[in-house]
Amino acid sequence: MTRFAAGARVRARPADPDGHTRLPRYARGHVGEVVEIRATWQLPDEAVRGLFRAEPVYVVRFSAAELWGSGSHSVILDLWESYLEEAP
Repeated sequence: MTRFAAGARVRARPADPDGHTRLPRYARGHVGEVVEIRATWQLPDEAVRGLFRAEPVYVVRFSAAELWGSGSHSVILDLWESYLEEAP
């Protein structure tokens, strides 16, 4: 079961974890919108340590203005569920 539905506003977690992560630094702490729910895939952050946990992956759209303060285009990222939290 997935936590977020298409159209949900989400915030990429702001944390800067030790070790490997696939959450780009430029997206951390920023708000985007779930466009699509992809599938459930292994969380690479843990797989590199020999731990295997699968999570839903979401297609999340961020406006360039949200990420960098200007721009009229969007940036689309595939993000694992544990990288996201509900946006207010």
